[in-house]
Amino acid sequence: MRIAFYWAASCGGCEIAVLDVNERILDLVKHADIVFWPVAMDIKYHDVEAMPDGHIDITFFNGSIRNSEQEHMAKLLRAKSQTLIAFGSCANEGSVPGLANLSDADSILKHVFQDLGEGSKDKVIPRPESNVKEGVLRIPTFYDTVRTLAQTVEVDYYLPGCPPPVSLINKALDAIVKGELPHKGSVLAPLPAVCDECPRKRENKKITTIHRVHEVVPDPERCLMEQGIICMGMATRSGCGAQCLKVDMPCTGCGGATPNQSDMGTGMITALASILNLDKEPGSYTEEEVADLISQIKDPVGIFYMYSLPSSILQRKVMKQ
Repeated sequence: MRIAFYWAASCGGCEIAVLDVNERILDLVKHADIVFWPVAMDIKYHDVEAMPDGHIDITFFNGSIRNSEQEHMAKLLRAKSQTLIAFGSCANEGSVPGLANLSDADSILKHVFQDLGEGSKDKVIPRPESNVKEGVLRIPTFYDTVRTLAQTVEVDYYLPGCPPPVSLINKALDAIVKGELPHKGSVLAPLPAVCDECPRKRENKKITTIHRVHEVVPDPERCLMEQGIICMGMATRSGCGAQCLKVDMPCTGCGGATPNQSDMGTGMITALASILNLDKEPGSYTEEEVADLISQIKDPVGIFYMYSLPSSILQRKVMKQ
């Protein structure tokens, strides 16, 4: 068996997660040859290009598609791989790099290299091609829109998380070694929401104030949502063991949407509306109270679409011409 790993637009945490399986990586090496892993091995792109199509049995591709180099590698590895796994939130949904879809390439480059470049004399914005004394220097084209792996090429399996939990990675490796992967298109994570794994108690209490996570010290026994801290656990697929919630941090949604919803942000807003209990008495909210609560949510895109903006029904902000 031949396996490859590739890192596109992401923080690199998925690469560390592979090492976090510890001695299991040695078990994997017993059954497979790692033929491409740029972060750990000196293998060039032309080595991959020279491989026959389908030469790689399984590729773990982490990161979203931010530039032309990453798009080229996504298409190349799709052709060379029998099975392609979207590994981690960035490949699955676009994740944090995808929040750049609130802007476009020109405005981002201008802000970084001109508005913030006070120490630079010429404040030159990088171009895909530049003439230097050695010849023509070419760098990847920076795209306007961040895309998921599945928006670029066909994906066989999805392994979510930021990064994917070690337990899910180990289960995926076991399935690969034993030849027991499920049907193509499957998400290699449990179906229920994170709330099902959360040990905190829900008491169906009315929210009076919405807090940012640093503004209060929460009760470690009670549901964070019922303490006014926005928690995405209701709309997020489980498999993480509710690790964040066990250390008083709300779920931010890195596991991706639960199977019963197509858009994570709207799913969470719907869940929030159900908590507000608008149509039931006693204890329902008035419209004024709802408006006041909603106004307390700072950065709603960053909260409800931190990981999923490129894959959502919104995908990006429409820029004015």
